[in-house]
Amino acid sequence: MEHLILLTTIAAINLAAVISPGPDFILAVRNSLRYSRKTGIYTAIGFGLGISVHILYCMAGLALIISKSILLFSIIKYLGAVYLIYIGIKSITAKSSKLKIGEIQKKQDISPLSAIKMGFLTNILNPKATLFYLGLFTFVIQPDTPLLVLTAASSIMVATIIGWFSLVAIFFGNKHIRKAYEKIQGTVNKTLGGFLILLGINVAIARE
Repeated sequence: MEHLILLTTIAAINLAAVISPGPDFILAVRNSLRYSRKTGIYTAIGFGLGISVHILYCMAGLALIISKSILLFSIIKYLGAVYLIYIGIKSITAKSSKLKIGEIQKKQDISPLSAIKMGFLTNILNPKATLFYLGLFTFVIQPDTPLLVLTAASSIMVATIIGWFSLVAIFFGNKHIRKAYEKIQGTVNKTLGGFLILLGINVAIARE
């Protein structure tokens, strides 16, 4: 019962963090609208792989080292900031497409590997994710927590982020929503790009 309560607590905390608006959400919406539902889902898988890396180094105790090292944390922070700004600029400068909805995927879609890589880099280079999982493993999971429970908790975290952002991709990848988007894609791309740039700047100037 104790371990069940622990897993439930972890699931609730992780879900609350995942559904909060941030770089992952904006990128998931952008890729689902700009490319396709499939690309949005592959982006979600990239997020899941990123979370897996965060979990692995937290379990290995490396997160504490990163959080205590100004140099290492600064490197991660500025790499993340630069990448977010880069994606934002690409979104703002992207040309609006006049293709029909049925042709968008064939002519505009990116490869699954590119979508996964984009999702992975956005997640893994987010320094706030480092601190979140450090806090979760420090305050929720104790050193004597059984490996089986840690494995179950890790699986829940990864499944949650992939599942949530796959739902986001399915919603925003809907044909009717995409048809409406085609008419205002320039504005949407610039807006989402602006948010990504602002997030990148916020990451870069934030003091931890």
